[in-house]
Amino acid sequence: MKPASLVILLLLLSVLASAQVINLRGSWKFQIGDKNSWSAATFDDRSWESIRAPSPWEDEGFNGYDGFAWYRKKFDGRSLSKNDTYYLNLGFIDDCDEVYLNGVLIGFSGSMPPKFKTAYNNERRYPLSNEMINFEGMNTLAIRVFDVTLGGGIIDGDLGIYKSPKSRMLVDLQGMWQFHKTWSDKPVPQGNDWEKILVPSPWEHQGFPKYDGNAWYRRTFTVSESVLQKGEDLILLMGKVDDFDRTYINGKLIGNTNDGRPYGRSQSFDKLRVYTIPRGLLKNGSNTVEVFVVDMGNFGGIYEGPVGITTRAVYERYYKSEYGFFWENE
Repeated sequence: MKPASLVILLLLLSVLASAQVINLRGSWKFQIGDKNSWSAATFDDRSWESIRAPSPWEDEGFNGYDGFAWYRKKFDGRSLSKNDTYYLNLGFIDDCDEVYLNGVLIGFSGSMPPKFKTAYNNERRYPLSNEMINFEGMNTLAIRVFDVTLGGGIIDGDLGIYKSPKSRMLVDLQGMWQFHKTWSDKPVPQGNDWEKILVPSPWEHQGFPKYDGNAWYRRTFTVSESVLQKGEDLILLMGKVDDFDRTYINGKLIGNTNDGRPYGRSQSFDKLRVYTIPRGLLKNGSNTVEVFVVDMGNFGGIYEGPVGITTRAVYERYYKSEYGFFWENE
């Protein structure tokens, strides 16, 4: 097969694997201003204006408005299947946004004032956790937007809910994590000074521009007894990290990647992190993964997937051949 034909085939397969299930283009509820209560699923938005999205709000009757505004829209969870996984595509938003599903923050791009950072040229694709979806009835999306100049709001894109490619993860760890910048490599106690961050995505896109240094990532996740009873070796895939990492589960170091080379020569950033989870380390119920990251320059953080827990057999069959660079700790 010619290279050009192969590229076309891969693009077609990508489109088929990510089919739109719910179309979110069209009428949304809209209100200028900013109140925390507007994220709640129970909030009554019947008095709000109706606005078409995608379209700059300046073209929808709000010419010259710069500042905060909210969008809200409902969708029927009965159109979705518990056996599949989904992501939300909100296209391009000018300038920054926070997205809530049924009152829970599921993603954001850029940074709100007072640490404003635009993300107007980033396409918004946010994973939808099945634990947050009401499959038996209506769900509410609420989007907080801040615009500093020119066009504002949900300005372009194929808005909708899409079926994700079939997940091979027993535990999907993409989505919201906790994040803490630090100049030390010591573990940081849980507290109010942790911030939220999306994984995978460079931290520069999430309110930490030009930051080169150290940071901790943390996420608590649940493991079922059925996963532990499989009796198979389990693998943590931590995606690609720029530049170095040390990764812990329940306080135990399970892997690290650091080729020891200086900025410009190091290739650690391009290696898929593949860490074997020691048997008996995971608990039935709540578990915690922590990742200490050192960034030497340019982009930083857990910037690319896959991120999650799978079996060694699945890893060997699907992931090992797919990634040309990886780092495996036995």
